[in-house]
Amino acid sequence: MQIAFTKMHGIGNSYIYLDLFQHDYKEDIFCVLAQKMANVHTGIGSDGLIIIQPSKIADCGMRVFNKDGSEGTNCGNGLRCVAKYIFERHIVRQELITIETKSRIMLAQVVVQDNRVIEVIVDMGKPLLLRKDIPMLGNPNELVINEIFPLPQQSLMVTALFLGNPNTVVFVNAIEQAPLRTLGGIIANDMRFPYRCNVEFVEVVHEKALKCCVWERGSGITEACGTGACAAVVAAILNGFCQKGEEIVVQLSGGDLVIRWADNDHIWMRGPAEFIADGIYEFLS
Repeated sequence: MQIAFTKMHGIGNSYIYLDLFQHDYKEDIFCVLAQKMANVHTGIGSDGLIIIQPSKIADCGMRVFNKDGSEGTNCGNGLRCVAKYIFERHIVRQELITIETKSRIMLAQVVVQDNRVIEVIVDMGKPLLLRKDIPMLGNPNELVINEIFPLPQQSLMVTALFLGNPNTVVFVNAIEQAPLRTLGGIIANDMRFPYRCNVEFVEVVHEKALKCCVWERGSGITEACGTGACAAVVAAILNGFCQKGEEIVVQLSGGDLVIRWADNDHIWMRGPAEFIADGIYEFLS
């Protein structure tokens, strides 16, 4: 079967996109297709697969499949790419776009220059802070702020929340020394998180800048994570490192995102999205 695809990235967080407005692919192939196409050695190479599809309640729908084939609930960098895709490919032509995800309907605004989307601003919604909403085992109505998190190797202090995905934030003195490779996957798959979690190690540069590296559930280490950058900002504010209402630059391996936790509790994310290539993939099921 020939699969028409587009590869895009948001500050290095790359996904392969399938357009179900133009093509009819059966959803029972998406899990296997994600694994095959994402493989850097035998496929296209990416952090996963994103489906762009018609929606009855929004301008389009978005489904996210990680590189291990599991389905995610949301993807911040993917949202910006989907908004750019449907605007520049003339599926919609208004600058305010609604996108249906598994977590909720998202609102994105494309910033257009010479008919090209140069930046996308996304309302990521309100962070959920109670343990039951992350979810994380323990007292369901507690907050998880700077809480001790024992591991066989060592104990860490974590701040956890739900923002599109479950996220666990660990603050470190220097991002270069963050135990991302050794502990990222262990935390992400810990039994205390029934649905696993994204893990962000964060260095506070100053009150308006953070450095962040990410282990994403189902994908491992990625160049960037939009929901993770938002979670880093929320955690920094909850721990008193940054101020609510201010724009905070989050520096990730692939580039920078600008995040603001507004006074109405909504998180706003601003950043670029880019096309890489269009192509045909020969899928042998």
